[in-house]
Amino acid sequence: MELISTSIHDVIIIKPDVYGDDRGYFFESFHAEKFAAFGITEPFVQDNESQSQKNVLRGLHYQLEPYAQGKLVRVIHGAVLDVAVDIRRKSPTFGKWVSMKLSGENKWICWIPKGFAHGFVTLEDDTVFTYKCSGVYHKASEASICWNDPELNIDWGISEPLLSEKDKLSPLFKDASLF
Repeated sequence: MELISTSIHDVIIIKPDVYGDDRGYFFESFHAEKFAAFGITEPFVQDNESQSQKNVLRGLHYQLEPYAQGKLVRVIHGAVLDVAVDIRRKSPTFGKWVSMKLSGENKWICWIPKGFAHGFVTLEDDTVFTYKCSGVYHKASEASICWNDPELNIDWGISEPLLSEKDKLSPLFKDASLF
């Protein structure tokens, strides 16, 4: 496994060792000891999976304390532009974002710690996205930020994504409940 740094130190990409032959492929999508060497030591308590058509944008989502979640995300099939926004007020990268392409082809895994809003836009039909969470879902603690907030100015590569009704109503960054 290889660690790939991003412009926000706490968000990391893990490039797994993929072993392929004429039968297919094999790789470790999670290994507690190896991930701990990269600083990922939180226990995971919930796995989630979504399937989406092209141009679906999910996010920017997070949960407030004490139910905040770290997320270990990857794509099984298809591709996404994955985005993490630092919402920790005392962080030197507060309000900054990082994006990366995750796909079933590259098999990259991204660690997004607590204190980040997370979202993705699908780049292909029938994209299957999965993630491990360090906390369970708690509806009363869920929060979100408007995907096209002008202050964040995230380059999603799309101007008219398919959004849920909930995501259409997300507040601006300046009005959101943050860490």
